[in-house]
Amino acid sequence: MPHLRRLTPSDAAAHRALMLEAYERHPDAFTSSTSERARLPLSWWAERLPPGENADSVVIGAFDDDGGLVGAAGLNIEGRIKSRHKAVLFGMYVAPQARSHGMGRQLVDAILSEARARPGLRVVQLTVTQGNDAAQGLYERCGFSSFGVEPMAVFVDGRFYGKVHMWCELGG
Repeated sequence: MPHLRRLTPSDAAAHRALMLEAYERHPDAFTSSTSERARLPLSWWAERLPPGENADSVVIGAFDDDGGLVGAAGLNIEGRIKSRHKAVLFGMYVAPQARSHGMGRQLVDAILSEARARPGLRVVQLTVTQGNDAAQGLYERCGFSSFGVEPMAVFVDGRFYGKVHMWCELGG
């Protein structure tokens, strides 16, 4: 049975490996590319996993029975005064061998729980590649609604892809 926990700087190497796999397998799903991220030092990856209850970035990891990292999703809280009520779900990925077991849902639910625990946070936003019906359906089942499409959002292998913008009101 997989388990979830917040990633810490000590998970940087595993998180880096998982995300490089994600960028390689699904280049149209991420604005980052494998080549851009592979060049970055491990310290960059560790900085994206800050400890502390009030860190403005949190990444939740999903681990298999052997302790391997097989999924992740992040939450980045807006720092500017006028938009501190918003956060972005980013870097959502579940490795192929761990799919179809509800892990994606668990990760999104964990991110939304983290967001709801933050005072003043009211909205979580995300983007999903237009045509990725499985991912968009997951987000809709978790309470997200689309509010627009950004055409030509990313350019991969000679082709443009649109991004569907989605949001979830947290209440309160």
